[in-house]
Amino acid sequence: MSAPKFRVAICGGGISGLCLAVALSRCPSIQVDVYEATDRFKEIGAGVMIWARTWRILEKLGLGPTFSKIAHAPPSGSIEPGFDFRRSDQPEEGFRYRLVQMPFGCIRFYRVDFLDVFVDALPPGIAHFGMRLVSYSQKADTNEISLEFSNGHATTCDLLAGCDGIKSTIRAQMFTEAAERLRDDTLLKFIDPAWTGTIAYRGLIPVERLPMNHRSIASPMMYCGKSKHVVSYSISRGNIVNVVTFASKPESEGSSYSEDTQGVNCPQQELLDCYAGWEPEVEQLLSQIDNPTRWAIHHLRPLPFFVDGKIALLGDACHAMAPHEGAGAGQAIEDAFILAALLEQTTIEEIPLALKAYQRVRLPFANHVLEGSYQSGMLYEFNSDYGEDYENLGPAIEKQWDWVEEPSPEEERLRALEYFYDLASRS
Repeated sequence: MSAPKFRVAICGGGISGLCLAVALSRCPSIQVDVYEATDRFKEIGAGVMIWARTWRILEKLGLGPTFSKIAHAPPSGSIEPGFDFRRSDQPEEGFRYRLVQMPFGCIRFYRVDFLDVFVDALPPGIAHFGMRLVSYSQKADTNEISLEFSNGHATTCDLLAGCDGIKSTIRAQMFTEAAERLRDDTLLKFIDPAWTGTIAYRGLIPVERLPMNHRSIASPMMYCGKSKHVVSYSISRGNIVNVVTFASKPESEGSSYSEDTQGVNCPQQELLDCYAGWEPEVEQLLSQIDNPTRWAIHHLRPLPFFVDGKIALLGDACHAMAPHEGAGAGQAIEDAFILAALLEQTTIEEIPLALKAYQRVRLPFANHVLEGSYQSGMLYEFNSDYGEDYENLGPAIEKQWDWVEEPSPEEERLRALEYFYDLASRS
């Protein structure tokens, strides 16, 4: 006989939530509902990049051919540039100090197109819009979870997946309740995201507005300077160049940022002034951004747990990170991949055990990438212990991507299942 059907409520329709929904919807013993706070699925930002390990997950989900059609170019598996690192904060032409290459290289997408692949793969009837979660409660008598939404709607589920982003309501309640239960107020520091000390400017440039030989068209570029760097790479099948610039005050990491943090329109001159005196191809690139937006880059402190009972956090809700390794989307997808693999093997009674296995595998790995991504930004901007020692800085930067290949997502999936089976056998 098949396992009893159980109900998974996914709060948040971003990359982690939709990937989990697509993966679980293929399992007939699981009922899936996605609750999205806004009136439609949408992403903010412009570009998204993934690496080889995430591409392998997308292939296992059967989505590889569709994602190939919307990438900057169909991934071939050959050794390709990850990023081309240059010293660029001087008026004369800069110089390369490291070229990081790896299998598949940096696979780039227009973020809206990327999300739409998951949206299009959703079965009908599982998405519910205008559903902003206010609170949840775990019922000891029935083992159900009650959900209350801001529009007055209420429902129940057997497992709650918190995919509600860096300002997660679910994370806030989880850590508030844990602090009260354990009488440990230090857990409250994990509720709010922390400013990294970095401001970013973003913009999109139609490729025809740049000279044909501009490096950003052919290769992902990392233009580096003291406490600043500029990232550029082509997306949308090579038709658009995505640009993100960063300006940092490392001493401000962990402090509060009082202004609006997301997508504030700003004058082009503000962007140009920030990078005045940089090498000509950087100034040429930034001069083509007509309507830049300003962002304050925040991240989470590494969480001590992702799970409480039958509630699990995924994606930015549990490991929102600085974007310096292009890892956020991939780590969200990996959360969904591992959790779905476990839930496919789980009965309703075993849900807490499956979530323990999810946490055992994903928490240390995701926290490692979170911390490494912040450290990478320090390396790029010559604020690490390596300073401007290019001979040692270059290899140190390349080593930051060791996680891309080892261990593989398939190895992690098998490790999670092995731990789950062990827990189930002893319960």
